[in-house]
Amino acid sequence: MEVLVSVPSRRSTSLTLSRSLLDEARELGVNVSRAAEAGVAAAVRAERVRRWHEENAGAIADYNRLIDAQGVPLSRFRKF
Repeated sequence: MEVLVSVPSRRSTSLTLSRSLLDEARELGVNVSRAAEAGVAAAVRAERVRRWHEENAGAIADYNRLIDAQGVPLSRFRKF
């Protein structure tokens, strides 16, 4: 039975890096494309989190005010 693994499609792009960084990466055998992709993926995740917090700041503040005023919902059932 053959198992097919889905590989995300990739697209070529141009990237400018400092010469010394690129030279050192090559000397160390770092796959620059994969390292760049990992860095961009991390930046995208961080930006999504930042935007989510920004977009939901009002709701979070409202919920925190509710908890401050009324306490934790169903707290009377807590065992700790």
